[in-house]
Amino acid sequence: GTHVVTGSNDTLVKIWNAETGAEVCTLTGHTGWVQVVAFSRDGTRIVSGSNDHLLKIWDAGSGAEVCTLRGHTGEVFSVAIFPDGKRIVSGAGDNPVKIWDVETGAEVFTLRGHTDVVISVAISPDGTRIASGSRDELVKIWNAETGAEVCT
Repeated sequence: GTHVVTGSNDTLVKIWNAETGAEVCTLTGHTGWVQVVAFSRDGTRIVSGSNDHLLKIWDAGSGAEVCTLRGHTGEVFSVAIFPDGKRIVSGAGDNPVKIWDVETGAEVFTLRGHTDVVISVAISPDGTRIASGSRDELVKIWNAETGAEVCT
């Protein structure tokens, strides 16, 4: 696409024109440092995570906040959007990995197994597996449909 998105310690999410470098839109709503942002594959949604413990879903076209996801009790360090755009995975300072429904904002699964901060999450290209990396020095693979741990 022609746009990129950034988060910053000023609590703002910004959309930029990737060709000109011009700021397109500023998204406000977080009360803490925005540590992670991601675009949906189709470019219609943005998700942001912050040290205010919240994830926010934004409409990438209008900049409007679609919903706020509450459930982490630690700062959010990592997010990824499933290839179909219907779910989000997040990792935070409270150790579990969470899967969220984009449409309803509901928490689908809480994946427990890490004993320290989850600093990285990724989704397989086909959307069937999630990888999580933690300061506990472990990488875990999860079944995205059942929430079951596949391997460590």
